[in-house]
Amino acid sequence: MRTRSAWTGASLSRATTWAASIVSTPLEKTNMTAVTEFILLGFQVGQNIRLLMFSLLIVIYGFTIVMNLLIIVLVSTSRNLHTPMYFFISQLSINDIMLITDIVPNLLYILLYYRGSITFIGCMIQLFFFGGLEASECFLLTVMSYDRYVAICNPLRYSSIMTWTYCVILALTSWLAAFCLMSFFMITMLRLNFCGPNVIDHFICDTFPLLQLSCSDTNNVQLEVPLYGIPIVFIPIIIIVFSYVRIIAAILRIPSSSGRQRAFSTCSSHLIVVSMFYWTLLSVYVFPTRGKSPTISKVVSLLYTVFTPLINPIIYSLRNNDIKKAIRDHVYRNLGC
Repeated sequence: MRTRSAWTGASLSRATTWAASIVSTPLEKTNMTAVTEFILLGFQVGQNIRLLMFSLLIVIYGFTIVMNLLIIVLVSTSRNLHTPMYFFISQLSINDIMLITDIVPNLLYILLYYRGSITFIGCMIQLFFFGGLEASECFLLTVMSYDRYVAICNPLRYSSIMTWTYCVILALTSWLAAFCLMSFFMITMLRLNFCGPNVIDHFICDTFPLLQLSCSDTNNVQLEVPLYGIPIVFIPIIIIVFSYVRIIAAILRIPSSSGRQRAFSTCSSHLIVVSMFYWTLLSVYVFPTRGKSPTISKVVSLLYTVFTPLINPIIYSLRNNDIKKAIRDHVYRNLGC
């Protein structure tokens, strides 16, 4: 009798557990429905401003592509530009073309149709290339500052130090390090669950807007962001500041004013580009965001994703006599003059 009652109690217990699992499973699946696409709101402005921004961005995108391609072609074909400095400038132009192409076409679609949808995979791919290209620009700007440091502070050994093999290694290291770090970060991002709202109040798939939509614990990701910022942002800034302190000290020791002006002109363009890039980058990811409206964050993001790739070739071409001479020679040669 005891055996039969024990068997009956165990059966009832298993049946209760089985019934509870049937009831709870649909609810869990309903609450954990995976997001398959995101809605990007872009800029919430009137139709006239949208059309103005759309037209302006088309012009900026076309001009940026043309100018950066021109620098790449000039560096490849002009013998007087076959130096390490212009090699790194051409690498920066390749980076700028890829960065603005990752952002602007989708932004144009958002402006045209008031909002845009992007698949989950597409969003992660855009975030991967966006972060990788921003990191590679940080590394390339650091390498360029090191190149100027060797050229001005150690001119007699410049040709023996900055060989073509060494320059290629520095460029490849910058690209590989940036995308390897971003690959590790994307592994963490892909582990997050997105099961709630799918509307991103931004024009790109960026880290912080995505974290706000995640239904997982994002503390690990929020801790990783400043950790990745150390090798990507802060160490390059320290190297750049150290390089330019030594460069300025070396320039001030030059006896003639014309010599000082000539030495400073070789690195002033790079210093302007570095200052603009890091100012916008730090204002978005490092400085406190409390009290900052989403519109201001979008405008600042627009500066370093769209306008920086536009301004870089302009600064390097207008402030550089070698590039201006190469442009003139290239035009005259093609026109048959």
